[in-house]
Amino acid sequence: MIYIVGAGPGAEDLITIRGVELLKKADTIIYAGSLVNPGLLKYAKDACSIHDSAKMTLEEVISVMEKDDGPNKIIVRLHTGDPCIYGAIREQMDILDSKGMEYEYVPGVSSFIGAASALKAEYTLPNVSQTVILTRMAGRTPVPEKEEIESLASHQATMIIFLTSTMLKELSRRLIEGGYSPDTPAAIVYKATWPDQKVIRTTVENIAVEAEKEGINKMALICVGNFLGDNYDRSKLYHPEFTHLFREGKQETD
Repeated sequence: MIYIVGAGPGAEDLITIRGVELLKKADTIIYAGSLVNPGLLKYAKDACSIHDSAKMTLEEVISVMEKDDGPNKIIVRLHTGDPCIYGAIREQMDILDSKGMEYEYVPGVSSFIGAASALKAEYTLPNVSQTVILTRMAGRTPVPEKEEIESLASHQATMIIFLTSTMLKELSRRLIEGGYSPDTPAAIVYKATWPDQKVIRTTVENIAVEAEKEGINKMALICVGNFLGDNYDRSKLYHPEFTHLFREGKQETD
């Protein structure tokens, strides 16, 4: 059996219990060495065959899986964060399907969740934003025209921007062109939950300047929106006057 496992955002203890148990049992581990915390490999047994996919093509990854797959064998394909977001797993799963090879997908904690933890923030504040947009700027991988940064910025929702650390001047310009004011709160979260994590709070117009000061040009998420501000409405869920399935609200009296 092949297990596609989310390794979490960085910290060794933010992988799921299921993921750890599979690492302990694995006969083969193929991990994304450029992004996954190598400390997770401490769970591997001595006889485990370990491969760093940072140096491999998709075809080479599949070749290892085919060679090592067999009765009672466990192969773990360890991806950063949760691989459903920019994890390039669909093409991997399609090939496994075509070859009749069994696999399961074990979810992980995404880096955008790790970033919220680092910021001590809630992305969905009442009367501020109830929508979180996860996106990226076009690079070697194109972005559909309807998903250009300017179009998404027009919603004024919470935005978490991946894979854009080398294009921050352009990102600031396009966010402003899309509708964010230059002084909209923004944050740069470098290596969320890793020991060398950095959190830089800034504004949309100063994202590039602040990143350059800190020498950040990779492995950072850009978080944009008024969820980083101080103004929001109280949630009704825990309001004493709000009635729901489990509690009867109590109306205030003069």
